[in-house]
Amino acid sequence: MSQSGEKGKFPDAAGYVGFANLPNQVHRKSVKRGFEFTLMVAGESGLGKSTLINSLFLTDLYPERYIPGAAEKIERTVQIEASTVEIEERGVKLRLTVVDTPGYGDAINSQDCFKTIIQYIDNQFERYLHDESGLNRRQIVDNRVHCCFYFISPFGHSLKPLDVEFMKAIHSKVNIVPVIAKADTLTLKERDRLKRKILDEIAEQGIRIYQLPDADSDEDEEFKEQTRVLKASIPFAVIGSNQLIEVKGKKIRGRLYPWGVVEVENPEHNDFLKLRTMLVTHMQDLQEVTQDLHYENFRSERLKRTGRDVDEVDKDQILLQKEAELRRMQQMIAQMQAQMKMKSDE
Repeated sequence: MSQSGEKGKFPDAAGYVGFANLPNQVHRKSVKRGFEFTLMVAGESGLGKSTLINSLFLTDLYPERYIPGAAEKIERTVQIEASTVEIEERGVKLRLTVVDTPGYGDAINSQDCFKTIIQYIDNQFERYLHDESGLNRRQIVDNRVHCCFYFISPFGHSLKPLDVEFMKAIHSKVNIVPVIAKADTLTLKERDRLKRKILDEIAEQGIRIYQLPDADSDEDEEFKEQTRVLKASIPFAVIGSNQLIEVKGKKIRGRLYPWGVVEVENPEHNDFLKLRTMLVTHMQDLQEVTQDLHYENFRSERLKRTGRDVDEVDKDQILLQKEAELRRMQQMIAQMQAQMKMKSDE
């Protein structure tokens, strides 16, 4: 091969090593593998949770939803329904799992209605801990709940006691994003007033909701402004609709009223686009907070209950991996020796 051909394959520019290409390698590997994300939706029935999820991801996760009558709701218990859908956009695959909680807050006595939800979140942590402690850690499916959209009724003056107790019970286990449902029932002044009251009560009750990270100083001004607007919009006041309505020759998703049309994707009408932008642009951060904060807290508590130290378990895992690697090497050496013996016999 000619020297010029070699140079074309291996750049030898002065001062160039090549690790500046590492982000591209990570990007290609991530795109090939795809992404996983689990979103939980919780809140009272009739607040439009299913409709909003369908609107957010342009899917039909709940085509034939059964709505129980009032008599059935009296003694109804909370159920957990996890739906997984593979979404692909411009070659990027997302395995999205939406965990719904039908029955939440429906029964007359709702005191223990969120125990099932807490148990589900803990079970996913437990499952991940078990898989992580095994030898084959490359193919772990991450079903941990990365984010919880908690839907708040627009008809009250602020949070209900059930809202407060539920968010207090899960804020150390999952990233909570408060959402005011059916925002088209509020005027702009009523919406702003309700947002302020909810934030004041969240602070007063010591509830920890998901905090969007600050934009880095080297980020462009557009991203910094976007981050500022998203932070100022919490809790997000949204509407959802799967109906296409024709407005001025264009088909848009919205709700048709006698007095006009409320557009789902119009930022002047509601915070739907802001909520979607927050979820998409901060999906990685939601996963990192789940891993570094909520899961680590669970892991430490779980190991303390079994009477073992975290460092001790880490050492055990390393020893198990080293033993497995040693066995593989021994098998390879034995195979090589057998092949060499066969050749010598020939």
